[in-house]
Amino acid sequence: MGTSAGVVVDLVEEAINVAALLNHVGEDGDGAVASFIGRVRNHSDGAPVHQLDYQAYGPMALSEMRRIAIEARDRFGLSAVTVIHRVGALLVGEAAVVVITTAPHRGAALDGCRQIIEAVKRDVPIWKREHVPGGARWVDGRCAVQADV
Repeated sequence: MGTSAGVVVDLVEEAINVAALLNHVGEDGDGAVASFIGRVRNHSDGAPVHQLDYQAYGPMALSEMRRIAIEARDRFGLSAVTVIHRVGALLVGEAAVVVITTAPHRGAALDGCRQIIEAVKRDVPIWKREHVPGGARWVDGRCAVQADV
């Protein structure tokens, strides 16, 4: 896990405890806590999905997540940023990624949260494989290109 003045980023194999994360973020002067929880859904491009596998290049993924979080913290004046992403096998309904931002006011917390999740999806080297009837397929969420495996 990496921390840097109000920034926490991590890649984890176990379930993300969102409630615990929400209970331990921000400062007393923060009136806003914004969060995004990305969950495994049961379909993709018209096909049923029953499991996702996430893989990451750990050192680079953590470095990029930290860079993104610090950039948003500084741009929006956030007090705290937490970005946690799962790796490994996840079932439908499980949280794959959690972003939490805190700030004195809602606008900064909401804007920062959105910027972070968009940048994580676009820039962080994390790949997902969808398990669908008939096999599994790698999906590149950054450009919506799929490669069958």
